[in-house]
Amino acid sequence: MTTLYKNCNLFDAETEELQNNAWLLVNDKGLVEKSGQGSVPASDETVDLHNQYMIPGLINAHTHIMMDPMNNHTAYLSETEATVNAIKNLNTLLHNGVVAIRDCGAVNDVDVKLMKLMHQGRVVGPEIVPSGRPMSILGGHGDFPEGDDGKEVWGHLTTCAADMRQGVREEFKHGAKNIKVMATGGVMSPTDRVDDTELSAEELNAAVQEAHSKHMTVASHAQGNRGIQLSLEAGVDSIEHGIFVDESQMELMIKQGTCLVPTLNACQCIFDAPKGSIPDYMIAKNVKVKQAFFENVGKAIKKGVRVVVGTDAGTPFNRFDNGTTTEMQLLVEAGATPLQALLGATKYAAELIQLSEDYGTLTAGKKANFLVLKDNPLADIKAVAQEDKQVYQNGQLVE
Repeated sequence: MTTLYKNCNLFDAETEELQNNAWLLVNDKGLVEKSGQGSVPASDETVDLHNQYMIPGLINAHTHIMMDPMNNHTAYLSETEATVNAIKNLNTLLHNGVVAIRDCGAVNDVDVKLMKLMHQGRVVGPEIVPSGRPMSILGGHGDFPEGDDGKEVWGHLTTCAADMRQGVREEFKHGAKNIKVMATGGVMSPTDRVDDTELSAEELNAAVQEAHSKHMTVASHAQGNRGIQLSLEAGVDSIEHGIFVDESQMELMIKQGTCLVPTLNACQCIFDAPKGSIPDYMIAKNVKVKQAFFENVGKAIKKGVRVVVGTDAGTPFNRFDNGTTTEMQLLVEAGATPLQALLGATKYAAELIQLSEDYGTLTAGKKANFLVLKDNPLADIKAVAQEDKQVYQNGQLVE
């Protein structure tokens, strides 16, 4: 049975232009059959969208689904608590228009395990591209105690390239599709500084070599300038955060095709957090970097670095319901056009996380994952934040 969605303004993220008086035909497998403008084809069912706007479902390329952003509980998580959080967060993401995510680090490989259950039809939510446990150093960003007794560690703790290869191979065995490396310190870790260089060039090279040889991508948590440089020289696929990225590094990113996933919302949420709700060390770090962070992301956008939408959802007060659309707004405020923000949450994101065969654009053969909006997001990106927008997954209205 086919369903025709007609009388809409279509942004398919492939042509980069709005198609007026458009239609989209969806087949019984939940795939886009074809689209066009003007005269409509025959179909079994017809839905009139009354001149509303259709865009691809959103993709969030940096989440931590194991976390509850409202309780600031990131350590001593049991696998059960992480799983309960993740299932709730996946449901929230989907109902707010996010149809695919890349998770950037989960205790006990919870993201990998939920991906497998989702493919069996036992869990509902956005498609998951999991990273499993991240790669870190002793005392670094990722050396967080987990489990009820604190005897487990969030990340794989590496001391040399051999340790890194072992960690990547373990995640490959478990089913991870991306490897997260903690190249520098971070705002949320109590024992280091943002500009600390943590993983060595040898470790980063080993991570990229191992991951790429197994069709996996590498996302580098890289906030300090030296860690960004080492990550780029190693050939990572994306720089996460990139607070102190400089212009020569931006040029190298453009040359290599390396994406920037800024997660501005994570910084903004800590800045806006209620007084006394998060540790003082975190607030102090965040205040020191905020201005440079936003300025450097703005420079990267204007220079032509491919920017992909990710939020770091799960970090303090960084919610799963509105974070993705807020990140898009923050990117526009930093200098992106609405088109760039939309592509960063659709086509570009799908290409980065290796889902472009099925996601990212509304073209023939891809999953019919789309949003229906009242207003034009190419004119005002805030249109995507519409609370009562219609969300379709595989051609079915999410209710």
